[in-house]
Amino acid sequence: MPLRQIEVVIPEEDNETFKKLLDDDSVEHFWQDLSESSGYVLKVLVDAAQTEQFLDKAEKLFGEREDYRLVMMSVEATIPRYEENETEEEKEDEKESEPEPWEEPLQGLRVSREELYSDISDGVKLTRTYMAMVILSTIVAALGILRDNTAVVIGAMVIAPLLGPNVGLALSTALADLKLGRLSFLTNITGLLAALAISVALGIFMDVDQNLYQIASRTELHLSDIALALASGAAGVLAYTVGMSAAVIGVMVAVALLPPLVVTGLLAGDMQWELAFFSFILLLTNVICVNLAAVATFIIQGVRPRKWYEAEQAKKTNKIALSIWISLTIVLGLIIYFAG
Repeated sequence: MPLRQIEVVIPEEDNETFKKLLDDDSVEHFWQDLSESSGYVLKVLVDAAQTEQFLDKAEKLFGEREDYRLVMMSVEATIPRYEENETEEEKEDEKESEPEPWEEPLQGLRVSREELYSDISDGVKLTRTYMAMVILSTIVAALGILRDNTAVVIGAMVIAPLLGPNVGLALSTALADLKLGRLSFLTNITGLLAALAISVALGIFMDVDQNLYQIASRTELHLSDIALALASGAAGVLAYTVGMSAAVIGVMVAVALLPPLVVTGLLAGDMQWELAFFSFILLLTNVICVNLAAVATFIIQGVRPRKWYEAEQAKKTNKIALSIWISLTIVLGLIIYFAG
């Protein structure tokens, strides 16, 4: 993974505490400055996969101070070039048998929770841009479906902003963050309802041929659709957790959500209720499976709150959420099986 530069600012009298912070195997290089206005400024280079370990330790040491500030930035390049001198096995051998409270078991597989939260929280805000992208992607998808043009439908999925709110909902579950969960749910449901309303309106005024491939393929239910949605949700989360651009992976989530949603609205607007019901079941299955896979992926990667009592609460929330998602998936799977 790439490097991160972390700057920690604390008062001058706490300079000795820096030594505790630097006594950590996540620190690759450091330098220190003295600011007349802010106190001591410590700058460290940390592997992106180990930032959570460092951030948790800094929070443990300085988190109660009001004049403490930590800023993290991505590092584009360093000269001389950074090279790992130790293998992962050697680093494991150097660790104590009992891990410290701030160390995470799977931190080497992902970026820190702070980076995840920052990236994902920006994508769950209900803004004019988000709604504009939802409206435009819905119109493009609807016209592509009615023209049976696969390329146009794919283009609609590229611009559909559906990944952020769904991953945000999963992250809020993993962290037991009620505020993020409410915002993600509101943004998600608003976008879906807006897309549905536009599709219904287009279905009222336009001819909807149920024999078109783009429509017929979304009214035929298959168990393989569950696998597609699960893979989409897991891929979307992995794109965030390893620091990749989520733009391309977002298309996978849009594949599972946007076309069946638009087809449902078009058929409902044309009053083809039975086919609209089948496409709605497909949409519901995809929404549930995407969120189930996303929550499970976060849990497997060890994404949880730093404080132990918040982590315990998150465990309970995760169990409840997984139970609900799995139960709903089984029920919808049975509906698909017997309706197929």
